[in-house]
Amino acid sequence: MPARRVSLVTLGCARNDVDSEELAGRLTAGGWQLVADDAPADAVVVNTCGFIASAKKDSVDTLLAAADTGAKVVAVGCLAERYGAQLAAALPEADAVLGFDHYADLGARLDDVVAGREIAPHEPRDRRTLLPIAPVQRTDSAVGIPGHAGGPRVMRRRLEGGPVAPLKIASGCDRRCGFCAIPTFRGSFVSRRPADILTEARWLAGQGVRELVLVSENSTSYGKDLGDVRLLDTLLPELAAVEGIVRVRLSYLQPAELRPGLVEVLATTPRIAAYFDLSFQHASEPVLRRMRRFGSRERFLSLLDSIRVLAPEAGARSNVIMGFPGETRADVAELERFLVAAELDAVGVFGYSDEDGTEAAGLPGKCRSDTVARRVDRVGRLVEDLTAQRAEDRVGSTVEVLIEIVDGDTAEGRAAHQAPEVDGTTTVRGYDAGLPGAPTPLRVGDLVRATVTAAAGVDLTATSIEVVDAAASSLP
Repeated sequence: MPARRVSLVTLGCARNDVDSEELAGRLTAGGWQLVADDAPADAVVVNTCGFIASAKKDSVDTLLAAADTGAKVVAVGCLAERYGAQLAAALPEADAVLGFDHYADLGARLDDVVAGREIAPHEPRDRRTLLPIAPVQRTDSAVGIPGHAGGPRVMRRRLEGGPVAPLKIASGCDRRCGFCAIPTFRGSFVSRRPADILTEARWLAGQGVRELVLVSENSTSYGKDLGDVRLLDTLLPELAAVEGIVRVRLSYLQPAELRPGLVEVLATTPRIAAYFDLSFQHASEPVLRRMRRFGSRERFLSLLDSIRVLAPEAGARSNVIMGFPGETRADVAELERFLVAAELDAVGVFGYSDEDGTEAAGLPGKCRSDTVARRVDRVGRLVEDLTAQRAEDRVGSTVEVLIEIVDGDTAEGRAAHQAPEVDGTTTVRGYDAGLPGAPTPLRVGDLVRATVTAAAGVDLTATSIEVVDAAASSLP
């Protein structure tokens, strides 16, 4: 039979990137040939995002564009899982809408689609009901969880090159934040076993990966279903010790669950980025309580202080939601006081919108859309100034930059406080053959120590001092 060609389009977050690479591995094993997005294909698989309204629109637009190519179009991912038959009815351009339970045999399902055999879209259900309530009873469940394929063989194929790759350590969430629908379609919290994570980390290192970005819906819950809430404290150093890995970055931390022991590991362990991706969402205590979250301006500032005692140059970022039901001008002012004092490196500012199935959608005190827009603009401009000042404060400091792009005599990468996609970058200049241990030119994957000389917004410019850890070979 001629090779069946499939292109895979990924939308959304780094967790979806991992899921797509697992799907790519499964499709390849099933006899499908992966081709580029713009190449002729028998089928186009769109890994959708269903988090917020704008992400849903992007997913639908991408599915419609895929249908214009003449290929068979298959929707997978969060939007497909969340809406199932409803999405299929509203979007006849999609030849199939498949949920997470279809992932294990996706190749066979694509065979059905290309052959014209109809696949009934799944009926959406709350995936939290598929797993036991007690976390320790979930580890042996047969429920399909994207990105959790384990065992001695890694079921994954990299879709992009470069020295950085996400690595999923857990999926789902047990928290009940009032604005978030993710647990209903991603399910309850489940940790991956350390052995599976380490196996995949070594495989990624063998693919030329130098930095591992550990992702999940809530990394601070890792291990609670494996019987050890401190398991991450020992797993992180093991990952940092994997041959070829020069940096491990942990993302998606819940402030209310961040233990002092984990703070110490992140702040002081060699090859682990002193980087804190903290999900604050707001700083006004009344708003946080309505969100069903914990914390306050004082508690959050105290947490940041405890981090900076151990690592004064640690990176910290967060997201905030403006216009949550019941938010007042006093609440906004409290958030602004927090942001001024927090000295965060990056902050995402989002306007609240109702999400299907969330508690917040039924709350009274909704802010008008123009009020939400004004508050997003106001706080967004404040954040822009504050993060630019935080970057300016780093001028004169020494950073370690993982090189991701080399263009002539200029290299670009990220320092420890800069995560991929969401934070700034560092441009490295001034290296030559006279620098201790420096090849000419620098290569993608090199870890370089440099002095920061300038800042523009959240981006830095630095002059190299030395190559701390050279890449074994040039990466694409």
